[in-house]
Amino acid sequence: MKTEGRNAVLELLKSGKPVEKIVMEKGAQGSLGRIFAEARKAGVRVQFADTKALDRMSSTGHHQGVIAFAAEYEYCDLEDIIEAKGANGGFVILCDGIEDVHNLGSIIRVAECAGADGVVIPSVKSASVTEAVIRISAGAANHVKVAKVPSVNAAVDKLKNSGYWLYALEADGQSIYSADLSGNIGLVIGGEDSGVKRLTREKCDGVLSLPLLGKVNSLNASVALGIAAYEVVRCRLKI
Repeated sequence: MKTEGRNAVLELLKSGKPVEKIVMEKGAQGSLGRIFAEARKAGVRVQFADTKALDRMSSTGHHQGVIAFAAEYEYCDLEDIIEAKGANGGFVILCDGIEDVHNLGSIIRVAECAGADGVVIPSVKSASVTEAVIRISAGAANHVKVAKVPSVNAAVDKLKNSGYWLYALEADGQSIYSADLSGNIGLVIGGEDSGVKRLTREKCDGVLSLPLLGKVNSLNASVALGIAAYEVVRCRLKI
């Protein structure tokens, strides 16, 4: 798998995951120089090429002068995410049909920044962790556990049996600002057009909403998830 872009490649190196080689634009300076230093420290082979050669190698068209070649992205099991919970409880984000790679990349970036233990995605009708998702996540996908499961509903059941409270993020629920989001929490964010599926919503312990005070009746999925995730952070930090 190729990882493209300066932040994404740097985070890949920092993650300690095996990297076969890095191809970098000739005359590396600035952040490219830092990537070169990190690669040398990690014992990763670095090759230099001109911009046109990198353009030909690029899958995304946004290589920013550097492309790393590594093994295919390795998903984890849901049990690995559950076992990763810390002293303040577990925090899991479940994507119920997020098909846009930009949204999935942004959600994974939010998950990493908010200290979530992992992200759960279904194996069908969902975006997967691709080169584009890694780049859009600014490399956060190299630090966050992502489980690909056959059924989101089964994952909800397993988390509930493991002591988690699961909340669907939808427009017609309880205000998120009145909810107690301490302890073991799972947030379910639905697809860009369909939202959280009916059965998944019914399996959740509750439905949480963000106030919409303007004329537009919905938020982008990753934006809504970002706001909700940081409400979990606020509750944990008791701000």
